[in-house]
Formats: sequence, C-alpha cells, structure tokens
Amino acid sequence: MKFKVIFMLLISGLFFSCKSAYLDSKKSPVILDISKETDENAFVNLKNYSNDFGFDMKYATEDNFLKEQVYPCGECFLRVKTIKSLLNANAAFLKKGYRLKLFDCYRPKEIQKKMWQIVPNPTYVANPKKGSIHNRGGAVDLTLVDSTGQELEMGTTFDFFGREASHDYQNLPEKVLQNRQFLKEIMLENNFKSFDSEWWHYNLNDSEKDKISNQRWKCD
Repeated sequence: MKFKVIFMLLISGLFFSCKSAYLDSKKSPVILDISKETDENAFVNLKNYSNDFGFDMKYATEDNFLKEQVYPCGECFLRVKTIKSLLNANAAFLKKGYRLKLFDCYRPKEIQKKMWQIVPNPTYVANPKKGSIHNRGGAVDLTLVDSTGQELEMGTTFDFFGREASHDYQNLPEKVLQNRQFLKEIMLENNFKSFDSEWWHYNLNDSEKDKISNQRWKCD
C-alpha cells in the first residue's frame, strides 16, 4: 500500500511538472489588468492584456527567411515586465494615431535549436548555446501601423539582413529615417533599447540577465 501511494505521488508530480512546461494560449474572455500581475518574470500572453496591437507572427507561417513554419501558432508570450513596458509604449503611439504591430515575441529554446538546424549561421540566427533575448522573454520584433492598419515605410522588410536595416544607415528617404526615429524614440522612452543592425528589434533593458526558457505554448 505504501509503495502504491509513493508511486501515485511520483506520477502526479511528473504530470504537473510536464504541464508547467507549457503556456496556455487560450485568450481571456475579458482584457486583464497587467498591474495585477505580481510576478514580473512570469510568461503571459500579450493578447490577454490589450486589443490595441497588430500581429503578423512571421515564424508561425512560412513567410520568413527560413521559408518554414517553426511556431505552432501565432501567439505573443512575453514576461510580465516586458508587456508592461510594451503597453506603455503602445499607449504613447496610440495618442499620436499609430500602434505597434508584432512580428515576433518570446521564443522557446527548443525552437531556437530548430532554427539553428535550418540556418546554422550566427549572422542570421542566434546560436542556441548562447541563446537570444527572444529566448528570455525580453525581446520584441515590431513595426508601426497607422489608423488604417497600413505599415509605416521603414526602408526594408522585417528580417532583411543587409546594412540598409541598420539604425546607422542613412542613405534612405527622409520619411523612412523619420519613421525609424519615431519608433526608436518612444521605445527607448519606455524601458527598451534598440538593436543596432535591425530597426525592428528591441530588447527590454537588463533582460539579458534573465534565464533562457524552454516553456512552450499550447494552441487552441
């Protein structure tokens, strides 16, 4: 009898430990208040906290530089502290008639490994041995859209791996430079820092200190 009880407890513990490795992608029926989330490092779904963002989650499709779908579905999970800053940034853009549109958010280490297998080149994909801020829940790839949902002209597409995508590249139309600067200024004002070679990539300040995660999300 004692052996049976111990066995059942072990099975129960295994079940819950496996379950905790997954993130629930089901959308909340109401918009939740992020300020009530007390664990700043918990992973949550951005879509549960706002209807004011646009989404085009590229790695949940084949429309990306890998030419392969590597995400099971187009959800945007991030740490609570990242979402708080992102909500503040988007609120600032909304006041000016624009909003943020997300291309990529948190990425499990398991998927980082898969991307590395497809393109094992650190110029394009972070080596999973080191990981990226995406694996830590502190990175976002994004752009701006206007009130009609039209993307602002940024000079290159998302995941364009040429010098034209760099913040330092100036040989672009003035309107493009203004759009990039507009995006950058407000993101920097809201606890993010830019990534020099990619105009679309922003990291939450100090997020490189967070642990790499392999929590995966379940799709509806």
